[in-house]
Amino acid sequence: MAEPLFLNSQMHEKIWGGTQLRDVFGYEIPSDKTGEYWAISAHPNGVSRVANGRFQGLGLDRLYREQKDLFGNPDSPVFPLLTKILDANDWLSVQVHPDDRYALEHEGELGKTECWYVLEAEEGAEIIYGHEAQSKEELAQMIEAGDWEHLLTRVPVKAGDFFYVPSGTMHAIGKGILILETQQSSDTTYRVYDFDRKDDQGNLRELHLQKSIDVLNIGKTAHSTPAKLVVENLASTLLVSNEFFTVYKWQILGRESFARVAPYLLCSVVGGQGLLEVEGQVYKLKKGDHFILPYDVAHWAFEGELEMIVSHPHS
Repeated sequence: MAEPLFLNSQMHEKIWGGTQLRDVFGYEIPSDKTGEYWAISAHPNGVSRVANGRFQGLGLDRLYREQKDLFGNPDSPVFPLLTKILDANDWLSVQVHPDDRYALEHEGELGKTECWYVLEAEEGAEIIYGHEAQSKEELAQMIEAGDWEHLLTRVPVKAGDFFYVPSGTMHAIGKGILILETQQSSDTTYRVYDFDRKDDQGNLRELHLQKSIDVLNIGKTAHSTPAKLVVENLASTLLVSNEFFTVYKWQILGRESFARVAPYLLCSVVGGQGLLEVEGQVYKLKKGDHFILPYDVAHWAFEGELEMIVSHPHS
């Protein structure tokens, strides 16, 4: 029987984490330094497990390997995407991610292109998004000199903003921001600067300066231009589409029927509540639910007042 795959997933404590994952979404968190919820993940550092139906208890990594038909028999040997919610109670490190070629050669996994949908942001919140260096030589000199004031590009943010962060982009999420991140399934991060913070043992966290310089892009950061389409009871905003993923924001008000347009969809409810109907079966949805609509779900309907971030990979 065709059915959605609801998921139970893992929390990750971080030096910059807080309590928003509990306060906003009602999740159980391990501590008041909880930074990330890997909501839809088959990455070995945090595998989601199916919470319902005939595959209940099975890890998404194993399900993807053993039931390829559920995902349209894709070519990718690993589940290609990862959906996270991040609670930045303090600044994340200034960092960069490599592309596939560099990451496979140096880290043995995929590179990391990602994008951010800002769920909540404190007054005056900002991110670092790009840098001002005009050449690799100038970049290296400014990093070595610690000239962060002139090197880093700061951008103010508010709830509802969207940022496309391709591999090679200098970036950092600022204090007081809650985001949903869609990314390639990778956990490779190169830290450029960490505000000279120390961990619980009094140690500075490792930096990766040479690798960062190797992979950082020079020039303007690539933006996406969201495009909105309104039909009946659905407002669909195409946030970004690239060689790795397509990401939408769906706002449902009432009832809307859908037909499959991709082998499978990753769905995150970020606001409201409602119902999902698949083959006559009805599933309750609430803020904080995450699920996959696999290949055998060819038709479905949503009903209620729902805001979702929905993505699918590109083959």
